[in-house]
Amino acid sequence: MEQMMQEAGAYWPLMVSGAKALVVLILGWIATGWISSVVRRRINNTPQIDPTLGNFAASAVRWVLLLVVLVAILNIFGIEATSLVAMLGAATLAIGLALQGTLSDLAAGVMLILFRPYKIGQFVDIGGTSGTVKDLNLFVTELATPDNVQIIVPNGKAWGAIITNFSHHPTRRADLVFGIDYGDSAEAAKAIILEQANADARVLQDPAPWVRVTNLGDSSVDLTARLWCKAEDYWELKFALMQGVKEAFDAKGISIPYPHTVEVKKEG
Repeated sequence: MEQMMQEAGAYWPLMVSGAKALVVLILGWIATGWISSVVRRRINNTPQIDPTLGNFAASAVRWVLLLVVLVAILNIFGIEATSLVAMLGAATLAIGLALQGTLSDLAAGVMLILFRPYKIGQFVDIGGTSGTVKDLNLFVTELATPDNVQIIVPNGKAWGAIITNFSHHPTRRADLVFGIDYGDSAEAAKAIILEQANADARVLQDPAPWVRVTNLGDSSVDLTARLWCKAEDYWELKFALMQGVKEAFDAKGISIPYPHTVEVKKEG
């Protein structure tokens, strides 16, 4: 009996340490979950910040706090955490060197999500690659070309490139150039173009449509029309006006010059 009590006494400190470690683990797990939830909720409630960044920040906070809990548990058992921290630091450095490109994409993804130079659904040009943004996560940006080809752009490349966002502003200016024959009236052609523009409800009146003679070419007088419209109406409006002006020119007898081929035959 006395021997059993001595053995129990020997294990008692370990049992107490185990109980303390279990309490710290449970409380730490609950606390880290609650803190990470608060971080996620605060970030996601900010309209300027994408929810993806909130989820990433919450996960990062949770893992850092869990590491602190682990160090506290090791201290309870009398294990020095200094060597463990040094090992983790060395491992982190090695992993960082091995994954430089991935970490660069991750950092760029955070910047893209935070500053939002483009959003899902917008048409953009990223370093010469154009398409509609289909997805933006922490590592890559997914684009779809007008003919529905998928393009994956690493965020490190996107953040360091010149970004042209065609959908950022609510309105766009459409420039259309029409060439007429030198024998036709430029004023009559300008009136026809303005009539077609004003007849289309998609053309904004502020700023008002503008038509001027902008070039005297080798075989045509070039007239440029500048029209403002909503960004989503840009292409359909441009196509419609090109056809409408062509048909109106035909109806009013205004010709559009085009190259002619002259065939010279030698007699004999």
